[in-house]
Amino acid sequence: MATLSAAKRVVIKIGSALLVDRKTGALRSDWLVGLAQDVAWLKSLGHDVVLVSSGSIALGRGVLGLPVTTLALEQSQAAAAVGQIRLARAYEEVLAPHNITTAQVLVTLEDSADRRRYLNSRATMEQLLSLGVVPIVNENDTVATDEIRFGDNDRLAAQIAVTVGADQLILLSDVDGFYSANPTEDATATRYAQIDTITAEIEAMAGDAGSGLSKGGMKTKLMAAKTATAAGCAMAITEGSVIRPLTALEQGANATWFTAQTDPQAARKRWIAAMKPRGSVTLDAGAVAALARGKSLLPAGISAVAGPFERGDSVALLDQTGRAIGYGLTRYSSAEATQIKGYKSAEIEAILGYPGRAALIHRDDMAV
Repeated sequence: MATLSAAKRVVIKIGSALLVDRKTGALRSDWLVGLAQDVAWLKSLGHDVVLVSSGSIALGRGVLGLPVTTLALEQSQAAAAVGQIRLARAYEEVLAPHNITTAQVLVTLEDSADRRRYLNSRATMEQLLSLGVVPIVNENDTVATDEIRFGDNDRLAAQIAVTVGADQLILLSDVDGFYSANPTEDATATRYAQIDTITAEIEAMAGDAGSGLSKGGMKTKLMAAKTATAAGCAMAITEGSVIRPLTALEQGANATWFTAQTDPQAARKRWIAAMKPRGSVTLDAGAVAALARGKSLLPAGISAVAGPFERGDSVALLDQTGRAIGYGLTRYSSAEATQIKGYKSAEIEAILGYPGRAALIHRDDMAV
């Protein structure tokens, strides 16, 4: 069974009911301080940490005096606008004493559906994590509508885990795992310690949301598990209201672990390899050798470009004989690639008139 200390990159989902007192609408400061201590512990182990946090609407609702009931869309957006700044400040204040820098990242469903925006999000998150920052991710409730929203942060957390290539996703919930039935209604319900395959029988056991502040029930948690495990990310559901819930999980607290079906890098490469290429780039012998050593593809190693393709599209990587040696997601359009092919990365800005990315195709966006 997975352990947090064995992870390399962890995404932690925090629900509104854990952060915000339902009766008063106030932040649960003691709990948040404990969570910060857990995050500091993970960082001390050398892990990358991403927090996917609900709570902006719940916090804003209290400030604005809105009822603890279903809100109209415009009320939710207004509450999110007021609450989001308070939520970001709260995370900043509890993590700063541990010398941890935070960043606010707001996303919508469109950011993952659109390939260019997905790649932008991925590049930004990778840069933040490489700098030791802990991103605080939330759905952009101030602009999201029913047609474009993720709908709950369980699914959002799974999507973020896939985006950053996490190997573990932890859902801090108001239940201590996945049960055969709703444990509050059925005394015979049993908790699963580990689920290797999400079968139709498992799906039939899922219930609905239990908290007045939370949108996500077991159905959405299973959807999150399917997304995460297929991408090589193990997922745990555990009760999160205790002080230092991640430490409790590491020490054996009740949880359900969903087993990853592969590893994140292999899953991503299979996804890239399965995409239909929109064009191709021909590599010189030096670039072919560099790719064989696991390097990124730089513009200097390209001798020809065939399109048309746009940034974020899949392109075939051809050797000098025209044989496809792999596929990758390009960071430049075919028009841009034609302009910078054969040139050094330091010359890109002078050629295009704006600073670009050093690699045409990063090694993480490539299947060779």
